[in-house]
Amino acid sequence: MSAGTAGAERLARAALTGIVEPGDETGGRWLRAHGPVELMRRLAAGAPGPDEVLTGASEKRLAGYRNRASAVDPARLLAAAEAVGGRLVCPGDEEWPSQLDDLGDARPVGLWVRGAPNLRMWALRSVAVVGARACTPYGAHMAATLGAGLAERGWVVVSGAAYGIDGAAHRGVLGAGGATVAVLACGVDVDYPRGHAELISRIAEQGLLLSELPPGSHPTPSRFVLRNRVIAALTRGTVVVEAEYRSGSLVTARGAQRLGRFSMGVPGPVTSGLSAGVHELLRGEAVLVTDAAEIVELVGEIGDLAPARRGPVLPRDLLDPASARVLEALPGRTSADTRSVAREAGTTGDEALARLYELHSLGFVERHGDRWQLAPRAARGVPPRRGGA
Repeated sequence: MSAGTAGAERLARAALTGIVEPGDETGGRWLRAHGPVELMRRLAAGAPGPDEVLTGASEKRLAGYRNRASAVDPARLLAAAEAVGGRLVCPGDEEWPSQLDDLGDARPVGLWVRGAPNLRMWALRSVAVVGARACTPYGAHMAATLGAGLAERGWVVVSGAAYGIDGAAHRGVLGAGGATVAVLACGVDVDYPRGHAELISRIAEQGLLLSELPPGSHPTPSRFVLRNRVIAALTRGTVVVEAEYRSGSLVTARGAQRLGRFSMGVPGPVTSGLSAGVHELLRGEAVLVTDAAEIVELVGEIGDLAPARRGPVLPRDLLDPASARVLEALPGRTSADTRSVAREAGTTGDEALARLYELHSLGFVERHGDRWQLAPRAARGVPPRRGGA
């Protein structure tokens, strides 16, 4: 492909990002069939010939495409992106994340990217953390903790820069000095939501901002939903922290499942409506996770195992079975003679006496005359001091 042809295709794709809405499979089919340059030519043509008609859309819808095509200025869009440190990454570019091709005809026409890092390299080791906008303090804490934990393990955290869980996850990563990507439902030069202007600016400096929409574009409800498919496709897995039954976060997680990615959920109180959607997700094919180590075990390489989960190891746990039986044979509040202890432990008197002296040395029991009883600290469940009473 010559430099002129590549430049023409880039201009055509820049224009098409302002014509074809995110996730528009009709536009995607046209793009696959005709290529970006020819598709732009047909959309811009006032009266296409019989062999140039675009099929699969009504005349009214085609008129809408052509109306947008007549107003779009790709050179201006590229200049606007460059003015904020942005660029257009297209399929076929070295920086293009090939996992987005799994979206088929719903694949983005191109991605407007703001930030210095290489998108493809960052996406290779990334996890999405998403959830409710109106989250609880528990949800915000978990999202920030997961973000920081993933960052410390060298993973890139992808989210949507929205209020609530998204913002908490981004802040957790930034606070840990990690890498984070925000996929926006507006242009990369638009601060939305306005309350996250500073956060979005920090992400642009320390990470990446992505959008299918050209600079200057503003969000709509449908664009929020459709950008979720990019989050799902871009990452190895999606973690939902809090979500109601009707939540865009669940759309992301289920999209990840359809694409063969991992879908994970963080449990919450069963009395909380904000965890109801997550719990429903967990009743299906999603995997329950509680920290970054468990996420990495699922999405990472062989050997990235989470630590074994168990309660604290008590001194009693370290006793051999015979000594443990003798210790358990002692009454909780009173004393007993050696014969009684042997009978309760199911052993001989000599064996019981030997074990009792061992337990005395370890501080578990005391001897009073010819009787034995639990040491006060051991009776209360407090680790005994070595050397007995």
